[in-house]
Amino acid sequence: MLGDVYSERPAERLPGAVVWRNTPRPGDPPGRVLPDGCMDLILLGDRLVVAGPDTRALVGHQGAGLPCVGLRFAPGQAPLVLGEPADAFVDARVALAEVWPERTVRELTERVALAERPGAVLQEAALARLGDPPAEERWRPAAVAALDAGRSVAETARGLGLSQRQMHRRSLRAFGYGPKTLARVLRMRRALALARCGEPLAEVAARVGYADQAHLAREFRALAGVPVGRLLTP
Repeated sequence: MLGDVYSERPAERLPGAVVWRNTPRPGDPPGRVLPDGCMDLILLGDRLVVAGPDTRALVGHQGAGLPCVGLRFAPGQAPLVLGEPADAFVDARVALAEVWPERTVRELTERVALAERPGAVLQEAALARLGDPPAEERWRPAAVAALDAGRSVAETARGLGLSQRQMHRRSLRAFGYGPKTLARVLRMRRALALARCGEPLAEVAARVGYADQAHLAREFRALAGVPVGRLLTP
C-alpha cells in the first residue's frame, strides 16, 4: 500500500497465507491496493470485514485512515474457511457478521481486538473452520501454481483433468473470477516484482509473457489503475 506504513509476514500455521498490519500516517494519501487473486479477513476499527478478490485497484477502503490488521488467504483458500463462494465477494468489502453467526463474530472480534498477536487469533479462527479440505477441492493450489508459472488456461485445465468449462466454473467459486482473469492478475504481480528489482520493463514484458512493453503498460493501467512507473516510486 502506497502512503501507509505496511508490514507483513507469512502465517505460521496456514500455508500460503500472510498476516499483515497497516498503520496510516497522518496526512498521507490513502493506499492503493492492487488485485492479487486473494481474499482477506480484516479487523477495521471494531469490525471484522471480508475483503473479496479485486479485479481492479482499490484506493483507500472502508475505515480508511484507521490502523488495521488482516489475514490474507492464499488464492482459493478463503471460501473453504468462510463457507461461501469467492464470487459472492468480488470487488466488495463485506462485514463478517453477514457471513457467520453474529455471536461467533462478536466473540472473535473481541478476541482479535484484545490480543497481543491479533494475526495469530485470526489464524486460529481460520484453521478451526478450514479443517482438512475435501479431495475434490485440492486442485486449487495446483491451478494457481500452473497459472502463476505462465501456463495457458487450456494447459492448466488438461493438467488437472478438467475441461476449460469445468475449470471456469470451479474458478469462479474458488477465486472469484475465471482462470483467464486470475492469470492476468498473477502475471501483473510477477511483472511488478521483477520491475521493482530493477529489471527493464521491456525485459520484464518478455519474461512474463506480455506481447511487448506496450501490452504490459495496458495491463497495468487496466488492473492497477496507474502506469507501472507510479508503482515503482517510493
